[in-house]
Amino acid sequence: MPVLILALAPTLMAVSTPALPPFTPPSPTTGTLQLSPVQMFDFAEAASKRGDYDTAERALRALIGNPGIDIRCEARFRLARLLAGPFHRRTEAALLLRRILDEKPNAAPVRLELARLEAEMGRTGAAGRELRAAQAIGLPADIARMVRFYQQALEAQRPMSGSIELALAPDSNVNRATTASTMGTVIGDFTLSRDARATSGMGLVVRTQAFARLRMTPRLSLLARLSGSASLYRDPGFDDEVVAPQIGPEWSLGDDRVSLSGGAALRWYGGRSYTTATTAAIDWQHRLGKRGLLRVSANHAFVDNHRNALETGSAWGGTAGLDRAFSARFGGGLSLFGNRQDTRDPGYATTSFGFSPYVFREIGRATVTATLSYSHLAADARIALFNDRRRDQAYGLNLAATLRQIRIGSLSPLLRLRLERNASTVQLYDYKRVAGEVGIASAF
Repeated sequence: MPVLILALAPTLMAVSTPALPPFTPPSPTTGTLQLSPVQMFDFAEAASKRGDYDTAERALRALIGNPGIDIRCEARFRLARLLAGPFHRRTEAALLLRRILDEKPNAAPVRLELARLEAEMGRTGAAGRELRAAQAIGLPADIARMVRFYQQALEAQRPMSGSIELALAPDSNVNRATTASTMGTVIGDFTLSRDARATSGMGLVVRTQAFARLRMTPRLSLLARLSGSASLYRDPGFDDEVVAPQIGPEWSLGDDRVSLSGGAALRWYGGRSYTTATTAAIDWQHRLGKRGLLRVSANHAFVDNHRNALETGSAWGGTAGLDRAFSARFGGGLSLFGNRQDTRDPGYATTSFGFSPYVFREIGRATVTATLSYSHLAADARIALFNDRRRDQAYGLNLAATLRQIRIGSLSPLLRLRLERNASTVQLYDYKRVAGEVGIASAF
């Protein structure tokens, strides 16, 4: 299926060189051989055809420094295909294509080639976004039909892939706790211990995910996923780690993709086991025309709380989301969600729902994302010690930026800012939080 996008790219080349007869190097009369850009392109192509890929790479890299935007974009495009092909350096090739789109966001063939590479690296979500952006630009009818066919095969591009993020994270409230020093109860005011109150700190955040896919039939695969995160602080009493393996079948059915999964989620807090959960989920994705994607999921978990047995019980959840490309460099979406937590003590049993819209925009050589969130939570009953039944209103704002103008190999700098406010009728759960992240991200 990657051959499809390679075939589409020359058809739609936004920057291309004119057809010329085979290049014959001129006979130099001095010690210096001067070639025009067109001759350099032909020289690189001739070197590539005879298997001299190192020479072809050096010639194309020389052209990348050309002041003409069309010439340097053409050089990046050809070099990206060379790196992704004989050299098998897909990540570097994808970075070159991104550089072209920074200067020419409406170059549809470049987005198609980038989608192919993203899919080969296992980043099917990113590949789908690039395909939707390409269709938002506008494609000839026959090419558009081929792109839709390619979308159906996205999930079968690469058997293994993953990503990792590493960031320094200053946080005004690492434990999401109240700033109050005392809490009112039915038997009087209690003084809260230091670790029960809001604590600021500088942390190290690590997030990683990986998957492996075993193709069983043209439409059926077995998908195994592993995700993990860790927030580590100078005081290990606030360390928070989560590991979640999952495995299950996945079906590709025309415009739809359905997956079932089962697994576990293990969480440690303060260096000690906090919860263990067994999980099950079903996910459905459906393409909506050229630019949209609908996502629906439902999940169940049985959570065993090792710190407080009264919080042990079953949890149910559901999410519906819509993603849409508005243009080649602008898109967004909306997700709705609901959750039900049953516990041994009805004071800890809760029902919650909420929504979260987001938008993203490519600005120069940076991608900026803004996400808002709102949720409402209500407990079934009052916890015996507290004066009121718990009812929360939670608000959040998340701003993120990936800076492609600064690169270290395949590593991309990232910036995040999170603002959170949870207004609760129970003082223990009422808090504010401001957190940032400065780090790097990479896909493999």
